[in-house]
Amino acid sequence: MTEPGTLDGGDVLQLGKTLYVGMTDRTNEAGIKQLAAFVSSNGYRITTIPVKGCLHLKSAVSLACEETLLVNRSWVDTKPFDTMEFIDIDPAESFAANALLVGGELVYPANYPKTLQRLEEKGIPVRAVDVSELQKAEGGVTCCSLIFEKDYLI
Repeated sequence: MTEPGTLDGGDVLQLGKTLYVGMTDRTNEAGIKQLAAFVSSNGYRITTIPVKGCLHLKSAVSLACEETLLVNRSWVDTKPFDTMEFIDIDPAESFAANALLVGGELVYPANYPKTLQRLEEKGIPVRAVDVSELQKAEGGVTCCSLIFEKDYLI
């Protein structure tokens, strides 16, 4: 990334060969153009998503399971994700859309019980974790995690 481009990993949601990139205070148009130039040779395409009311795209929408997104519709328009199914967060839990799918299990903040119940009712395997300290700075399980495939660990 070169100036004036900025790109935050919390603004990038990969669904197949499409990278949905949130336009936020941390990701700008120049950064999105640089990302597009970098990934296009590998068959990826970019869809820019306006985000309002939160820090990152993945604070507003994240992958809950293979064909389902967890979403806060007040922060992001779902039209660009028209091929997906949705689970709406409970309106009393604004930050509840930030979840991390790892190995078929959803890592999810324990302090959103109403949305957690919605996930469980859909049959999604959930591992609830206490991330209350991270959430004080709008940190979530997506932006505060680094995931490695086991074979790559030394």
